[in-house]
Amino acid sequence: MAEDLKITEGSIIEQYKDIIPQILAIIADERDLVANLANIVAALKEQFNWFWVGFYLVKDNELVLAPFQGPIACTRIAKGRGVCGDAWEQSKVLIVPDVDAYPGHIACSSHSKSEIVLPILRNGTCLGVLDIDSSALNTFDEIDAQYLQEVIDAIRF
Repeated sequence: MAEDLKITEGSIIEQYKDIIPQILAIIADERDLVANLANIVAALKEQFNWFWVGFYLVKDNELVLAPFQGPIACTRIAKGRGVCGDAWEQSKVLIVPDVDAYPGHIACSSHSKSEIVLPILRNGTCLGVLDIDSSALNTFDEIDAQYLQEVIDAIRF
């Protein structure tokens, strides 16, 4: 069944408050993980028009590219490598205002300027990460982390 999103303008908080219930409704009755991850990235990309939005899932002790929207991406990332690998290793949200200033940043695209990565934690284990890149500096902050965590918490593995 096709879904239509109501895209909201206004403050970042207003945008999150409108898009998150829509995302939760879309994934509520679907059991397939890939389908849900795909719809989550599509909704976030459509609402916020970020440069890149996607998931990496832990498989065989690597982060492996999962559903995403944006340009071609790195396929595999080692634990502790780049922002995604660091968020996985540290099991914490990482907000990077300027990726060029981040030690060990993996440059999948030179157009990426800032990034937020949220680990997907279940029972203390990191199962993957949500990675979002912006083509502008200083795009993400704790407000983004707070609202994106609501989406992460709703994903069923």
